[in-house]
Amino acid sequence: MPTDTLSTTFAALADPTRRAILARLTSGEAFVTELAGPFEMSLPAVSKHLKVLERAGLIARGREAQWRPCRLKAGPLKDADEWLERYRRFWEESFDRLDEYLGEIQKQKKKYGRNRFQKKEDKNGRRK
Repeated sequence: MPTDTLSTTFAALADPTRRAILARLTSGEAFVTELAGPFEMSLPAVSKHLKVLERAGLIARGREAQWRPCRLKAGPLKDADEWLERYRRFWEESFDRLDEYLGEIQKQKKKYGRNRFQKKEDKNGRRK
């Protein structure tokens, strides 16, 4: 069953080890042994993470004799960012509307001396 590239990208990014590898590759090419350094796992385990990143199109692996340098390929990250941007705009607009609403409530509170939506209590502390 074929998977869309966005789902593959997010699946690859779901693992903190893979995100750390990508963060390291923002500094430039690195060999598998360099990428494995910060992690307490075997080289084959790191290679499995690299294969997931490679299948997602997030890294490219070259060949220099017996060495396999890895480099970042940001294309799929750009696609994910564009997809997320729609939701970012939605939340920003929602927060702007909430901010306006809270501003109106504050104005009403100043105008009436209390929150208009607050229930009054009788002398026994029960709400009316």
